[in-house]
Amino acid sequence: MALRLSISSSHGSAASSPAISTCRLAACGRFPALVGGSAASQKRSLTVMTGSEMRGVTAVRSSSLETTSVGAEAVTGQVTEVTKDTFWPIVKAAGDKVVVLDMYTQWCGPCKVMAPKFQEMSEKDLDVVFLKLDCNQDNKPLAKELGIKVVPTFKILKDGKVVKEVTGAKIEELAHAIETAKAS
Repeated sequence: MALRLSISSSHGSAASSPAISTCRLAACGRFPALVGGSAASQKRSLTVMTGSEMRGVTAVRSSSLETTSVGAEAVTGQVTEVTKDTFWPIVKAAGDKVVVLDMYTQWCGPCKVMAPKFQEMSEKDLDVVFLKLDCNQDNKPLAKELGIKVVPTFKILKDGKVVKEVTGAKIEELAHAIETAKAS
């Protein structure tokens, strides 16, 4: 069964393609952070919920999934939203655990397809740290440092180094890559 997505640009044109598994950053004017478009044309929304009982943990609702943003703590059993400032400290805090980073954008159809599957993986694989990074203007330096060219891109790290990369909405390939990294 092929997935058919219709993608509309801010100019109102639409394109569809069978079995889309990645979004090319240069193909969409809504991603000025890495391709040099106008930041004024980019629309973003983010709802942040905090509470005194959470003591430094901020719940973030993004793409209909509940995620958690934590200082420099490597949390397992969930997906943790990271930024350019929190990513490397969390990777360091993970120690010898495998870390999987989902690099996504709000407008990417394949990213939205992968998000619930990635969440499910995080709940089942409790010896792996699952992170996600919104590759927006604020996180541009980290996205460039990690060499992102398409979204979704999954970077698998071990001992603070990228050991594997999976691009596109390929859940089986991602699961295999994680298992390979854990075994090495």
